[in-house]
Amino acid sequence: MSGKGNLTALACLLFVCSSLFGDKILLNNGYELFVDIIKSDDQRVVVDMGFDIVVIPKEEILEISQPSQNASNDNDDIQDQKSWEIYRSKTMSPTSIQENVSKFSEAVVMVTSPGGQGSGFVISDDGYLITNYHVIARETNLKIVIFRKNNTGYEQKTFKNVKIIAINPYLDLALLKIDAPEESFKISYLGNMNDLEVGQRVFAIGNPLGLTRSVSQGIVSTNNRNFEGQLYIQTTADINPGNSGGPLFNLNGQVVGVTSMGYIYLGGLNFAIPIDVVKRFIDNRDAFAYDEENPNSGFRYLQPSHRKSSESAPKGKLPF
Repeated sequence: MSGKGNLTALACLLFVCSSLFGDKILLNNGYELFVDIIKSDDQRVVVDMGFDIVVIPKEEILEISQPSQNASNDNDDIQDQKSWEIYRSKTMSPTSIQENVSKFSEAVVMVTSPGGQGSGFVISDDGYLITNYHVIARETNLKIVIFRKNNTGYEQKTFKNVKIIAINPYLDLALLKIDAPEESFKISYLGNMNDLEVGQRVFAIGNPLGLTRSVSQGIVSTNNRNFEGQLYIQTTADINPGNSGGPLFNLNGQVVGVTSMGYIYLGGLNFAIPIDVVKRFIDNRDAFAYDEENPNSGFRYLQPSHRKSSESAPKGKLPF
């Protein structure tokens, strides 16, 4: 096959019959072939169709690449979403921290309240997000700050209408919802603990001490550290006050944990809640639904100051 008509017919046949294995050949006419290259020189490329050997002239080829290294980045390989799930999972190939930060940092938010601030990450395009319970504990006046890319960098946008959907103080998790129907948010994809190995590189994005969109990297020290009956991911990626509630990513760009605590004066001892625990919390959010009528709704009442002297209170005096 050397004519353009024959190449077009070949491309149509291979497009239907081939899978995404082997090498990818992009022809000048725009067709893509997924085949095994047997031999290549300056004049021609010899490929195995599976049922025949075909020679393609080099002048008819625009580009040759290996989709096996990039297929999961080029294809929207999102797993089937169950009816009760509000998060997404996606299969992606490992890449650099720099590239992952560029892709997913917009999904990382700052959570603020009168009591302080922390981090969180968006899990659905309609505004559901995860953070730590201790970031919002006893607070109801919440604000979410997102960071969106523009031509000059990032711009901040604050959302004040934030609902508490579910909380679990024991797991230290909270599910929030930004009430903004007109908005569409960048999301992060949740990974799987079965794929997390000791020694694997990970990185965190958060807002330590209010320093927005800070990135720290490290490795997984262990994926099953026990504290008071709960399992945590131990990592050398720095986690400081303000990081709480933010995502811990693997190099595939998947969230594998929720950063929750670290030792300020001991470097390399930091911990994250495993993502499988987070998934179960989200899937069973009705069981942990937040009740606005609960007395512990976040309103705080200041206690009167104590009398400094143990003697009897002074007698009242008339105002004249």
